Amino acid sequence: MGEPKNTKLNRLLETLGDTTLVSSRWLRAHGYPSNLVARYVASGWLQSPARGVYLRKGGKPTWEGLLHTLQLREQLPVHVGGRFALAQQGHEHYLRLGEPATLTLYGPAKLPAWVHKLPLRARVQTCGTGPFDWAPLSFSADTLDATLNAQGLERVADDTRAAGVVFSSPERAVLELCDETPDSALVHEVNAIMQGLATLRPQLVSTLLQHCGSIKAKRLYLALADRHRHAWLPHVSLQNVDLGRGKRVLVRGGKLNTKYQITLPADLDEQLG
Repeated sequence: MGEPKNTKLNRLLETLGDTTLVSSRWLRAHGYPSNLVARYVASGWLQSPARGVYLRKGGKPTWEGLLHTLQLREQLPVHVGGRFALAQQGHEHYLRLGEPATLTLYGPAKLPAWVHKLPLRARVQTCGTGPFDWAPLSFSADTLDATLNAQGLERVADDTRAAGVVFSSPERAVLELCDETPDSALVHEVNAIMQGLATLRPQLVSTLLQHCGSIKAKRLYLALADRHRHAWLPHVSLQNVDLGRGKRVLVRGGKLNTKYQITLPADLDEQLG
């Protein structure tokens, strides 16, 4: 005997908060065919902010709701990393006036087309797999925190809107940022952020460096940490960390950092005193 229509609708609405998104694919897989969803929309129970995705009537799409949907409902191995992760953790130093925030997502999965059509305040940017050689993780509720933490990932636990969303830790996020296409502005930005990262965990930093395949990202990371004489840096083991050979030109016309053999902006010493 089929489930009563009202019970089925109520069960769906109970799973949807004001910002929770649900895709057509998920609805079909859970017994909500397109004709039934169309009736819910016509009756004022659901709304469609973009083709192929729905939320409760009166709800508003947010980046937190989007991440919950991608990681838990769509089960895509994408996490918040790089610049956006650092900003959310209080380490953003460069405000881009007049520009919307950019949600930087890392992972091998191709995002559904509707993601880029949502009316979000933040722009969504896919950054690929990033510089690490780990196999993708599942971010389901069954994934142990210890498994995430071993790769420098962590669930947000102290924010009710983003609770459960997987972010890069500061140790990983700044290395992801170092992997972006280098120029003088990026080096200045990472340097400003690195100055405030006085409490990084050296064992995790060591693990991340061992699994990072980007020579220039690792050299930049270490050179800027060295500039700020962070107390954790001497406790970082470089055993099994490949730093490559020869010089790396990050900034043309820059000043060579002889210890890590990379060029940094010549005016870097003028930044932040």
